[in-house]
Amino acid sequence: MMRLCAVMVLSLLGSLISVHAAPAPHPHWSVGFHRMTFLDPLDLQPMKAVAFYPSTGLEHTTQLGAYHVAATEDSKIAIGRFPMLMLSHGNTGTPLALHDLATSLARKGFVVVAVLHPGDNYKDHSRLGTVSNLYGRPIQISEAITATLGDPMLSPFVNVDQVGVIGYSAGGETALILAGAKPDFDRLRRYCQERPEDRDACTTKGELVVDRDDLQPQSDPRIHALMLMAPLSLMFGRHTLADVHVPVLLYSGDGDKLVAVDKNAAALARKLPEPPDFKLLAGAGHFVFMAPCDSDQLAAMPAICTDADGVDREGIHRDLISEAGRFFSHTLGQSTRAGMQTADQ
Repeated sequence: MMRLCAVMVLSLLGSLISVHAAPAPHPHWSVGFHRMTFLDPLDLQPMKAVAFYPSTGLEHTTQLGAYHVAATEDSKIAIGRFPMLMLSHGNTGTPLALHDLATSLARKGFVVVAVLHPGDNYKDHSRLGTVSNLYGRPIQISEAITATLGDPMLSPFVNVDQVGVIGYSAGGETALILAGAKPDFDRLRRYCQERPEDRDACTTKGELVVDRDDLQPQSDPRIHALMLMAPLSLMFGRHTLADVHVPVLLYSGDGDKLVAVDKNAAALARKLPEPPDFKLLAGAGHFVFMAPCDSDQLAAMPAICTDADGVDREGIHRDLISEAGRFFSHTLGQSTRAGMQTADQ
């Protein structure tokens, strides 16, 4: 469906080069990151994720592909059991496009697991527009939760009772399915009849490719809160959202030209059984939720990095990060030190 080409020129897990040390803005924690590989439940091929976590080590800025990320690979993890947040990116995207949100939440005491969806990322579009992608993405997130709980480095420091999901664009659709929503294909067909000019959602005239007939929408009872940014949610009506009973923090920009606000975020806000905390950003476009760009990224991707006049992406991210920390601390609870003695690494 949504062909977001925002990050096709960026490398996700390419060469990692620590470039300089930086003071940690948190009085206690810096940020570490840990690369994970586990099997895609759809075809048992390897898939990847990067987990960001609170660290007591010296913080460095590390270059991951084209992103300068404020985290150090496999640095000493802080003592405690931390809430876990799963991050699902948009179609043809990368979770590193939201690296500032991930690292800032890690500094606040969360483990943030950024999943690269096989078949629907910046360098692999093979499942785009298919049923296996729609239903497979949530299953991949569930598998990433299980993999994190079994990871020798991370498992002693995460709390299985404190799991949330962050979903951006198509990742919002993924998050909603995990919370119990069920897509209605007729809604997509009707939308594409009404708005055939939507070249992203309607490239196949509202018909998904049925490449798998053995998959169904699968929720995950381990998930207790959602943060959605510019969510692709037009396939959900009031009755197909009836089983979604987790708290939702919902963001959208009223200048979004890719994911129509009236048929997605605004409609979702009206139809969820429990009203979300809905924040509509004046003038903001679809890409405002990606991390603010540096000069190289601005030169390479001006359409992605340039916001409308009067839109302050850096200010939006400061507020968004603060609200995300508040929301997840309130809905999931904060970290604990129960049973933790040492973190020998």
